[in-house]
Order: sequence, then structure tokens, then C-alpha cells
Amino acid sequence: MLGDRVLFLDGEALVIDKPAGLPVDRPRDGATSLENHLASLTFGFRRWPVAVHRLDRDTSGCLLLSRNPKAHARFQQAFEAGALRKRYVAVLDGVPREASGTIDLPLGKVSSAERGWRMTRDPRGKSARTDWRVIGDHAGRALVEFLPATGRTHQIRVHALEGLGAAVTGDPVYGTAHPGGMMLHAIALTVPRPGKDDVTAQAPWPERFTALGFDGDA
Repeated sequence: MLGDRVLFLDGEALVIDKPAGLPVDRPRDGATSLENHLASLTFGFRRWPVAVHRLDRDTSGCLLLSRNPKAHARFQQAFEAGALRKRYVAVLDGVPREASGTIDLPLGKVSSAERGWRMTRDPRGKSARTDWRVIGDHAGRALVEFLPATGRTHQIRVHALEGLGAAVTGDPVYGTAHPGGMMLHAIALTVPRPGKDDVTAQAPWPERFTALGFDGDA
């Protein structure tokens, strides 16, 4: 159940700490997804909440859901306008040569029968920009903060690999799978609301990061 993973709740918004391994959309194989938990996240409302954005199946952390259609439309507008602030942390299979910077690599989708679909650098693709900084390193890996200015599919995962030269640890598509899972976590989210307090949430530090030697001091 996800009722004990609520980070923010009011009449318009619900933010949960989505566990790694739970897809937001129902997968083709019919496996359990967020939809299977929505009935337990109504908190007195008849209407089920609706996810405003997506997190990859293996990414954990802050996921915003709307509690009514008008709020949903406003939140979507905020996402499209880039008005919200998202903060991710990731463990990378390598240590970047610089301490911080901005990755500006447009992304496009490619697919093949052998590897399936994936995103990659594409000068003709959609613009994608991510600010980043190294927080720490341990045993040949780096803990990196990512602040995406755009919200492209797999943006952080591809920017880590193609922009910094180091895949997210455990990334099954762009790197190498890891027994602990993929080390990408949406740790904080802020959504401004004109005339109201911001929607703000911070997710707990993931245990799988701690197991790799990175504690929650980020």
C-alpha cells in the first residue's frame, strides 16, 4: 500500500514517494502499477487521484498526483511552462571530470529489433537541459545532483551517459543492471500555485543508495 508513502496532501494535490519498480502506467504484461493503488489514495474523496507526470519504473521518489480536474490542468500547465522545480540524485558508474555544469543535449528516440527503443543525442530532437553537480564519490562511483530544466523521456539517464560519460548505476537500458536496482531518485519537488502555498515535498533517502556507501547528507 502507498498510503504510508504520502509526502504532501491537500484538496488539490497529493505527492507520494513512489517506490522503485512500480510503473506509473499499466505495463503490457499486466503487472501491478500505480493504478492498482489509486483506490487507497482517495483520502475521503470519491474521485481517484491522477498522475500529473511520470517517473520511470525503476526511478523512485516524488510523484505528483492531482485530486480534481481543475487542479490537474493547472499542474500540467506548470509542467509545460517549466515553472516547477525538480531535484534528483543519482549514483553514477564513474566520477565526472568536472565538479558541476550544465548538459545541453537534444534528445531523440531510436529503436531496433535487437535493443528495443531508447533515447539518444539527436541534433534534430527535442531540446533537453540539465544542471548537475557532484555531491560526493565512493569506490569509483559518484553521487550527483541533477536539476532538469526540461522533462524529456529518460533525460537524466541519457544526459548522465552521453553528457557525463557515466551511466546511472543499475540502469538496465543505458548501463548495467545492478542487484540493488537503478540508482535514480526524485528527492524533491516544488510546484508553485498562484495565490496559494506551493506544493512542496521531499522524499526520504533511499536505502539502496546507503547500501552503496552514500548516505543522506545530500
